[in-house]
Amino acid sequence: MSRLRALAALAALTLAGALLAVIPSTAASAAACATPWQSSAVYTGGMQVSHNGRNYQAKWWTQNEAPPGTTGVWQDLGACGGSNPPPGGNCNYPNWVAGTWYTAGSIVRYTNGQYYIAEHDNPGYDPTISTWYWDPYNCSGTPPTTNPPPNPGGFVVSEAQFNQMFPGRNSFYTYSGLVAALGAYPAFARSGSATVQRQEAAAFLANVYHETGGLVHIVEQNQANYPHYCDSSQPYGCPAGQAAYYGRGPIQLSWNFNYNAAGNALGLPLLTNPWLVQNDAAVAWKTAIWYWMTQNGPGTMTAHNAMVTGAGFGQTIRSINGSIECNGGNPAQVQSRVTRYQQFVGILGVPAGANLYC
Repeated sequence: MSRLRALAALAALTLAGALLAVIPSTAASAAACATPWQSSAVYTGGMQVSHNGRNYQAKWWTQNEAPPGTTGVWQDLGACGGSNPPPGGNCNYPNWVAGTWYTAGSIVRYTNGQYYIAEHDNPGYDPTISTWYWDPYNCSGTPPTTNPPPNPGGFVVSEAQFNQMFPGRNSFYTYSGLVAALGAYPAFARSGSATVQRQEAAAFLANVYHETGGLVHIVEQNQANYPHYCDSSQPYGCPAGQAAYYGRGPIQLSWNFNYNAAGNALGLPLLTNPWLVQNDAAVAWKTAIWYWMTQNGPGTMTAHNAMVTGAGFGQTIRSINGSIECNGGNPAQVQSRVTRYQQFVGILGVPAGANLYC
């Protein structure tokens, strides 16, 4: 071999060696995943976490900034999980993104490495709250074969049962709006035994059905009544207008003093903007639950207490309409509510209990 060819060959070998030194082996496994990042944890410089299949190291103190972040605090250490698969398994389902619309049955990988499946449509709720349920199986790339439990940790009425109760409902009255409103009063349909919880939910929804014609009407239909709901003797008056406090929502909230009280309790400007109740489904549901949980109305107890103490469904009618229907005031209307309640407890699989009439 000539000296020139030998030098060329040596140069080629040297170049190949250099390339091998900088090109990682495809057979090499990724590093093990560090402890998953948590939004509530505090991280200081040098601490390592994993997030969405990659390891990161904090450069300085940080909290609640998910890697890779926007401030430069996280140093990307590369992909992980080759020798230590994520705790939920190794699937190709997408990472959960807050604010993304997910349909029922969607499966995502959360920041803790676990996989979650949406029980019903939702606008990107955190998978660890009641609107989702955790897939208890190691993810195998296909959805679990078992059916999801009926909204565990959340409302005792599933979306399917809700739709069965209100087959002709107005699209305004969403199940997601109802679920979103539950946090305002955590004791609602969560007090007492499982039977009592379902009885209370059925009682609430039966009265709601009656008040709105099956969740069809968002506002009171008789507009001639609108100017009558302003009690001018109240110190705050009727800032939204004489005729602005007509019935709205699932229990047809009316009167300026009720809008004022509900707004104060819920932290909403309902006295000055009562139209929120007819424009926002979650607000509408919250006002109904507020009345149910906190107001005696013309009765002697709240509707909530009537159901959890055993006073019975009849007392919920009294707290809503009093002698207008009770004590012989309008037995047909009372019977309508009772019949609907009996139907709804049947859907939920519990007995109606005693004291159905007022």
